[in-house]
Amino acid sequence: MKLATWNVNSLAVRLPQMLDWLQTHPVDALVLQETKLTDDKFPAAEIQAAGYHVHWFGQKTYNGVALISREPVAADTVLRNIPGFPDEQARVIAGTLGSLRVIGAYFPNGQAPGSEKFAYKMAWLEALRAWVAEELKQHAELVLMGDFNIAPEDRDVYDPVAWADQIHCTVEERAHFQALLGLGLVDAFRLFEQPPKSWSWWDYRNLAFRKNQGLRIDHILVSEALRGRVSACEIDKQPRRNERPSDHAPVVLSLGS
Repeated sequence: MKLATWNVNSLAVRLPQMLDWLQTHPVDALVLQETKLTDDKFPAAEIQAAGYHVHWFGQKTYNGVALISREPVAADTVLRNIPGFPDEQARVIAGTLGSLRVIGAYFPNGQAPGSEKFAYKMAWLEALRAWVAEELKQHAELVLMGDFNIAPEDRDVYDPVAWADQIHCTVEERAHFQALLGLGLVDAFRLFEQPPKSWSWWDYRNLAFRKNQGLRIDHILVSEALRGRVSACEIDKQPRRNERPSDHAPVVLSLGS
């Protein structure tokens, strides 16, 4: 089984690229972030024509998430946003595939430490952790993946000195990432020896991709019950080379039986 996460940074722009990627990477489930489409504009027909099922949750201009899968996800297992956390932003979609609970999430950016958006990010992260803890009680096999907007360690940042205490790299954000691991989740990417300077996001500015100046902020966390089944977790940089690419690359998880 293969699962993937990809912040497409506008599905209206990136739909052909995503469909091409699915054709060459026939994953069992793909979660998207930053679709940036209202529900009525979501290209469900095009995705279904490619042989996939899809659930989505959108809003105009910003955010928006989707769960695409080879096999159907039962509608009564689909959940949108964090229960009990009032939020006007479309950030979370979850569904169950067989025995596997899949949660796709677009974590808040946070703007800057001390800002209102940073306070929202902290509250959102606390609510997410509490909810995922409950989900783990019901689903031993669980995957949480998406754009976390957190670089968990200095090795996940191309210039740790310049980024110290900046958004994505603050002590507070990293503590929340560790709190998720503390629930019994595992960073699948770090289960393997990885090439140095492995990033999933590169700014559009300053030739950042060409210079390989990026951050690893897109993650796949798996529950302890799945740890032994993880056979690979890789960042696919190829789509970042496309014309008009997303600034994020897909992250792909392989699970054995």
